[in-house]
Amino acid sequence: MEVNGESIDSLKRSHTRKAISKRLAQGPTYSYVRDAVIGASDGAITTFAVVAGVSGADLSAGIVIVLGLANLLADGFSMAVGNFLGIRAELERQAKTRADEHLHVALIPEGEREEMRQILERKGFAGDDLDRAVQVVTANVNRWVDAMLLEEHGLGKSQPVPWKAGLTVFAAFLIVGMVPIWVYLWNWLSDHPVSTPFFWSAVGTGTAFVLVGALKGRVVGKPAFRSSIETLTLGGIAAGLAYGVGLALKSVVTG
Repeated sequence: MEVNGESIDSLKRSHTRKAISKRLAQGPTYSYVRDAVIGASDGAITTFAVVAGVSGADLSAGIVIVLGLANLLADGFSMAVGNFLGIRAELERQAKTRADEHLHVALIPEGEREEMRQILERKGFAGDDLDRAVQVVTANVNRWVDAMLLEEHGLGKSQPVPWKAGLTVFAAFLIVGMVPIWVYLWNWLSDHPVSTPFFWSAVGTGTAFVLVGALKGRVVGKPAFRSSIETLTLGGIAAGLAYGVGLALKSVVTG
């Protein structure tokens, strides 16, 4: 029997006293899978949208390559910078909140202690147990502030590194975003061009959507098939809109 892809025996080994102590000592870790999924999904969607729009307008393969590569570098870098700045701003906000809580504990300890008391009451503590729990938590200032950040503000200890998150988005964007234009690059560089490049670009992009969706489903514990269909559908809608815009522009230009 398995639980989320992990066997019962493996779960038992990870929950021995020694394993638990080691895991808790290491503290929570941040997963960059979210950043990779965001970058990969957007890379495939936006680049294929460019391909679809250019194909709908019946423009040359060279324009597909130029606009596709431009989108990869510009949009990918923009997403990475946005992710970096957003995470850094959030970390700065959290640092300010932590500093504020330290100040509150120093200036109005009884008020902060009452907040902790009410928090623990909501968790089911009462009577002597409640008094002891409040005393234990508030005996150490850092532990006290950590508890307030988690319970009052919903801020945990698991924090991303901004540049790693930005780089993950950029790398995933470039790698998966190359899929829609690979066949056009092949035709440009090779003496044996592939016929119907838009068809093969669509097949490759659809496969990328399915794989990214399956990865997302595995991470969040959803069925891979349903998550893949969801990602494929959203990507297909974006491509369809871009193709329609290309057709409309073509009709306007050609009159």
